[in-house]
Amino acid sequence: MENRDGKRLAGLGVLKSVANAIVGKDQVILRVFLAILARGHILIEDIPGVGKTTLAIAFSKALDLKYNRVQFTPDVLPSDVTGFSILDKETGRMEYTPGAVLCNLFLADELNRATSRTQSALLEAMEEGQVTVDGVSYAVPQPFIVVATQNPVGAAGTQLLPDSQMDRFMVRLSLGYPAHDDEMLLLKRKHTNNLLDLVEPVLTGNDLQRMREEVDKVHIDPSLLDYIVALVSATRRHPDLLLGASPRASIALAAISKATAYLQGRDYVTPKDIFPLFADTLAHRLILRPGAENENITSAKILDGILKSVRSPSVSL
Repeated sequence: MENRDGKRLAGLGVLKSVANAIVGKDQVILRVFLAILARGHILIEDIPGVGKTTLAIAFSKALDLKYNRVQFTPDVLPSDVTGFSILDKETGRMEYTPGAVLCNLFLADELNRATSRTQSALLEAMEEGQVTVDGVSYAVPQPFIVVATQNPVGAAGTQLLPDSQMDRFMVRLSLGYPAHDDEMLLLKRKHTNNLLDLVEPVLTGNDLQRMREEVDKVHIDPSLLDYIVALVSATRRHPDLLLGASPRASIALAAISKATAYLQGRDYVTPKDIFPLFADTLAHRLILRPGAENENITSAKILDGILKSVRSPSVSL
């Protein structure tokens, strides 16, 4: 118990370390870390210049992870991501050259600017933890995390992420503009330092792996599992949605709820662990009916209504 609490406190130290580079966005930092603890991948959707890339690099430093980045453009090839085989003239054999995704934390910067073929190169790595090149599969290092960014405005040179890929991100988050005082503090820090130099390693990859194993063991009552299924199922029947959330959403919501409980020092989940990340975990998986946006209907409003309408259970602890 003491060892687990020590790692949990170190986990809180990760949040503080990352916050040195990302000012005033503690809730977003927390959500990213919860997704990492829950073995998930993160999509950050926001306008340019608010710190999406900095956030990903800061986590790689705080967790002391091997980090690779690809700035996606239409000319990036799938082999740039997964790797390729090349003939070794001395041995006469095809030798595998690892691609950028063979790392612990892979930053797919502006993923929506890649072609759909290149976007799809990430799917196997995200879901199965491996890449296949010329019929041979290669495992990605563990822990393995994909942080992808995309800009929600400006359609020039972009390709929408397919629904199958959106569904593989545990959460979709947005940083947004900083508050006035936070931006002032950011300018003061930037004036004298490289912000990423302020981020110190707190955990190692092995520490993160052990924490993930402890998160897996957090107890979630069957009544809460039933509640999660009821919430997700409600999206499939909603009249304003063409497509509701998949079972992968139920799995993701249960996992990130366990991570929430763990970081609060508990080995069991309560309904309050489910509420805060419900929208972040489900909104990007939904497709609105035609015309819904013109009626000021959004995924966030729909999910808020579902949370209010589906009764949460009383869990005996």
